[in-house]
Amino acid sequence: MSLALAGAIALGTLVASLGLALAVGDRTLARLAHPDAEHLRRSGWRHGLRRWEGLRMASAMLGLLAGSLLGAPLAGAALAALAPSAWVRLRAEAAADHAQRELTSILAATAGSLGSGLALPEALRRAVERSSDPLASAFLSEALRAFELGASLGDALERAAGRTRDARERLALGTLALGIAERLPRERLAELIGSIANRMRYEQELEDEVRARAAGARQQQRILALLVPALAAYLALTMPMLAAVLSGEVGRTFLIPAAAVLEGAGFLIGRRVVRGALA
Repeated sequence: MSLALAGAIALGTLVASLGLALAVGDRTLARLAHPDAEHLRRSGWRHGLRRWEGLRMASAMLGLLAGSLLGAPLAGAALAALAPSAWVRLRAEAAADHAQRELTSILAATAGSLGSGLALPEALRRAVERSSDPLASAFLSEALRAFELGASLGDALERAAGRTRDARERLALGTLALGIAERLPRERLAELIGSIANRMRYEQELEDEVRARAAGARQQQRILALLVPALAAYLALTMPMLAAVLSGEVGRTFLIPAAAVLEGAGFLIGRRVVRGALA
């Protein structure tokens, strides 16, 4: 595919995508269960799904042009289209880890306020107001707003526990709702919330230890991942026959894309192994 043809296809696809983005609203995209919607919310994206799809399409067009220069336009477009989703998932994971740590601090502050004699709603409100992470306090803030409008705080926390996808946050909110439903005294409720915070802190320390032990292996994985293409480039420069194969039709359409897919799969498997050990 020539560069002029690739540019024409990229321009036409971009114009069509912009027209579709203008015709389809964010609410319509939200009803379609966008696969990146939850990750975008956790990563702090505030520009809507239309702009996100526009960014993804622009990335795909750049990948198409770059792939055309290398002789593999479709592979370049596919990899570039997937790159924004991979990036936002990494951002969402980091934001979720930070939110879990901040939630532990919120629960510890709530337990301390209860021990000082405050009622649970006021203790929760003060802890949420002091929090610097809106993701960590989002469901607690919603439950407090529902309580201010006349709903039961226990029921509001139970509904929030049913909506969250984070297992630890679900456990914390569900335990709070159970403590309220059982009408525990303030001192017992403070002990219950404190025990939840201690358990979450212990699990976070365990995660940090697992990550520290796996850091060396993951660093070796990165070095090997960089070594393979560097070795292939060196051999291509010193062996004309190999360079001819890689620059030929088979290399551009199969060998190089397959190598890129295997490299990406190795990174994903490594991350999945660590995440599985932390689950």
